Amino acid sequence: MTAAFNSIVVVDWSAPDRRPSDAVRIGVAGQCEEAPGAFPTREAALDWLVGRLVAAHAAGRRALVGFDFPFGCATGLAEALTGEASAQALWEHLAEWSGDGPERAAQDEHGLAGRRIVEARVLSDQPGGTLFAAGPAGERVLTGLSALVALRRDPALAGAIAVWPFETGLARGDKPIMLAEVYPSLLRTASAEGAIRDEEQVREAARALAALDREGALAPLFLGPPDLDAGERERVVREEGWILGVGHEAALRAAARPAVPPLRNDCFAMPPGVDWVPVAAALAKLREGLSPVAAPETLPLGAAGGRILAEPVVARRSHPPGPNAAVDGYGFAHAALGASPHVLPLAEGRAAAGVPYPGEVPPGQAIRILTGAPLPVGVDTVVLEEDVARDGGVIRFARGLRRGANTRAGGEDVEAGAEILPAGHRLRPQDLALAAATGLGSLPVRRRLRVAVLSTGDEVVAPGAAAAVHQVHDANRPMLLEVLRRWDFEAVDLGHARDDPEALAAALDRGAGAADALLTSGGASAGDEDHMAALLRRRGVLETWRIAVKPGRPLALGLWEGRPVFGLPGNPVAAFVCALVFARPALLRLAGAPWQRPRGFTVPAGFEKDKKAGRVEYLRARLTEEGAAEVFRSEGSGRVSGLVWAEGLVELDTEARRIRPGDPVRYLPFPEFGL
Repeated sequence: MTAAFNSIVVVDWSAPDRRPSDAVRIGVAGQCEEAPGAFPTREAALDWLVGRLVAAHAAGRRALVGFDFPFGCATGLAEALTGEASAQALWEHLAEWSGDGPERAAQDEHGLAGRRIVEARVLSDQPGGTLFAAGPAGERVLTGLSALVALRRDPALAGAIAVWPFETGLARGDKPIMLAEVYPSLLRTASAEGAIRDEEQVREAARALAALDREGALAPLFLGPPDLDAGERERVVREEGWILGVGHEAALRAAARPAVPPLRNDCFAMPPGVDWVPVAAALAKLREGLSPVAAPETLPLGAAGGRILAEPVVARRSHPPGPNAAVDGYGFAHAALGASPHVLPLAEGRAAAGVPYPGEVPPGQAIRILTGAPLPVGVDTVVLEEDVARDGGVIRFARGLRRGANTRAGGEDVEAGAEILPAGHRLRPQDLALAAATGLGSLPVRRRLRVAVLSTGDEVVAPGAAAAVHQVHDANRPMLLEVLRRWDFEAVDLGHARDDPEALAAALDRGAGAADALLTSGGASAGDEDHMAALLRRRGVLETWRIAVKPGRPLALGLWEGRPVFGLPGNPVAAFVCALVFARPALLRLAGAPWQRPRGFTVPAGFEKDKKAGRVEYLRARLTEEGAAEVFRSEGSGRVSGLVWAEGLVELDTEARRIRPGDPVRYLPFPEFGL
């Protein structure tokens, strides 16, 4: 895929002083990555940048340049200063009088909102900076905007530069040189001991943007987050601007990390000399050898349900955002209460959740307040409406109240900046509610894992097709496809392949191109007629595990074109049990979830059985009305009706020998396997 830009430049516009760590740092990546440049002054950095851009433009190359200062301002400021609600007008206005010195920093006395929409989405001590901060912070923005104007005015670059999103809209634009606001701290780059943090940040930011560009995944960042409404988009394009990457943090951070490493060819290999593999050892080997392969993406809350989080989620705002009333009643200052009974005159007006009280409640007075309303100034306690007698403009109540009664403290549920959901968590409805309540409109999730299903064997025919006595209908494929859908994976149907090496190879090739992992059934035992195992051994990677388990002893694990292949037994019951016990936790790990083990509980046995020691057995089971586990009448792997009859599995561990009615056994209900 062709990248949109030949080079990507990220500039840290910090104020330089005599310390080397405070030089202006510039990182370059793309078709030719360079070591970060360090410049003693902003003027020197700008001279270098102009020279590079002029040369690139003359050679017909495209460049994206990111600066770490805000290009825009909070809505209303540009019009207040220039008479025009336009970021471009503000740039020209400020360029006429700003200079490279702290004495030029403006003061925050303008009375207008100081935060842009984008800054409410970035948690940091100084999100994006501000035009009206005192000292170096304000100076950085003013001198930065002057540099922006200088680049746009340079005659050698005339007509070649566009500033995103003011001159492009929320799109990439078609000018050969694009200027955009960036915030390298979005990447959360960890600095090595002794390293210069600014240098590492600009290098990693440039690399991440270049990596996205190479994959054709940079364009969505120019669209902004999907949850901006039309009014917000208009403000962003006209006056406020946006930080490139905000709303797409998961993709940006994933690009900054090394690519998801392919699974090692020996990820399924058991130590030499191992013959029968215990179930616990098989699960431990899967857990150790597998890592997430599903790529991250950012989705709005409405589309994120059921997805697995790609990284921890942090609250953007406190919940509740401030102190409020927990009941309908009357609010007042607790210090104003005298001896009981209490009598308080009512102030005019009321406070409601959507209509806060605009003024201050005078000492010694009360205000009508409704549940959820922010506590007005002068109120710290609320008396319940049912405990009050109202007489005209006066309320009376006798009940003693502690200070703060019937109120909620700001952040008592969640504080801004707190981690609210861990990486690997599958999003439930209540998780979306918490994310929304704490100010989030989108979440970093992983793409749904794509799993392909292939049935093999000359004896297998399609469901519903005419079958001879020596043939069986394909029960495994529809079963496994539906199991995958229940696990919230994207199921890919590869159909059926004959016992022919070329047909099997073609099917595996299709699966490797369409999916992240493959489930096959049949051909797992490496016997004379098990062509799948033979093909994986010859042209891919194969490990055949003889697991000490019943049903499902042969389990083939391998790689085909870098995709993990789980070769399940051909008998439907064995395929079903192996899918639940082995494939499910492995696939969830590939999808980005933590390793999962089904939770069971101990119940009395409602059956009698003599079992061989040294292997784990799974019996189709269900609970009686008395709470005992009864098992299906036959343990045969071909008895599909037993799967319908059962509501779970009884797990008998390796040490179990004789089970008699009333003995404790472990019962695993099917819902614990996601069914």
